[in-house]
Amino acid sequence: MALPLPEQSPRLVTPAQTHVGWIGTGIMGAPMCQHLQANQYRLTLYTRNRSKASLILAKGATWADSPRAVAEQTEVVVTMVGFPRDVRDVYFGKQGILAGTRPGMVLIDMTTTEPSLAQEIAQAAQSRGAFTVDAPVSGGDVGARNATLSIMVGGTTNAVQAIMPLLQCLGKTILHQGGPGTGQHAKLCNQIVIAGTMIGVCESLLYGYKAGLQLDRMLESIRGGAAACWTLDNLAPRILARNFDPGFFVEHFIKDMGIALEEAQRRQLTLPGLTLAHQLYEKVQALGHGRSGTHALMLALEDLSHINPVRPSAST
Repeated sequence: MALPLPEQSPRLVTPAQTHVGWIGTGIMGAPMCQHLQANQYRLTLYTRNRSKASLILAKGATWADSPRAVAEQTEVVVTMVGFPRDVRDVYFGKQGILAGTRPGMVLIDMTTTEPSLAQEIAQAAQSRGAFTVDAPVSGGDVGARNATLSIMVGGTTNAVQAIMPLLQCLGKTILHQGGPGTGQHAKLCNQIVIAGTMIGVCESLLYGYKAGLQLDRMLESIRGGAAACWTLDNLAPRILARNFDPGFFVEHFIKDMGIALEEAQRRQLTLPGLTLAHQLYEKVQALGHGRSGTHALMLALEDLSHINPVRPSAST
């Protein structure tokens, strides 16, 4: 059910007049938070592991002892955490954001989570006279560091317009999808594409390896044709370098695919490609790589084909 529009619009979120709260300083959250600092936003933050926020605190951010305390001290709160259970705890817990929310505040969840949870947060915030925006992102650690993220935005038009100056500090492509939850639906579409693309990239490397091609040279060729994509440009070179450090965790990707499959089932959709990708990534996790990057899919595919690690200039 669509939520009614709030009676008034929130104040424009600019550095001069807005104190921002931030919760979650992981691989992507930390550089995103630092971009706000670079744009002169005053920050108060909370994260479960305070040491991960040390650089941000050293640059002048204020520490708060709970999500509730963050909300009580700020006008806008941004969350970038891991799983739906984390989002629920951060917002609805006894020391959660909603316990400290006041009329006129804007709550922005940039976590990829369930569309229904985004709607639930919106309803709870609206009952307190506050506004919400679900704004999940795509672009991985590279996009977070370079402020070139694609941001998929759900929420009322007045709330989205109010926070646009803040979002423009973080991303390059920022599009309003519709009401609460629609940003999350758009992000799930993004993850469906990524899942299938990653299989194709990894399988092309495996095939090229067995065909005796120089893989870096092969990649240079196909990047210039119809196969060109972000994954080829940014993650295929990491695979060849055997660098599986995370830009986005496998365990988080499994979570996202699981949400998409549940939403598809609710709509009586069959998504065989996504189902296969989900199963393959569960194998990656079973191999002990849940905290590796999503391109660690190569490790599972190498295992299935009994192939030793693929190298750039392999020959058979």
